[in-house]
Amino acid sequence: MSDIGAVPQETGNRKPATGNFKPEMGKGANIAGRLLEFGVAVLRLSSQMPRHSAGRHVSLQLVRSATSAGANYEEARAAESRGDFVHKLGIAAKEMREACYWVALVARSGLVTANLKDMLGEASELAAILGASARTARLRRAGEE
Repeated sequence: MSDIGAVPQETGNRKPATGNFKPEMGKGANIAGRLLEFGVAVLRLSSQMPRHSAGRHVSLQLVRSATSAGANYEEARAAESRGDFVHKLGIAAKEMREACYWVALVARSGLVTANLKDMLGEASELAAILGASARTARLRRAGEE
């Protein structure tokens, strides 16, 4: 993914968070790490979006869906049952597909001047991976019943 700007830094006497969360541990760590990096890239992109009503709306929807995909994937990794895993993974896949839509909309509308080709490619790839994982998990669950 391309660098799309910086996440706004905290000011004042407080130190910025160090980001001790480590998605790279355990099964599914590669996808978790990619989802986290995608979320960071979306946050950076959102800081470049125009502040008019359309820009704010698209920015909020994009941030919500992109960060939700990663959060739901993390919940799936810590699922209490196969059914819970399948459900959370399905939500992550849906949210990532929505994030693809919003990135494509930003790219096509010209709301920002950044080249979003790499970001859209990563979003599409993550959506495909999550969708395939959700289908596989559903089939395995059905085979167990």
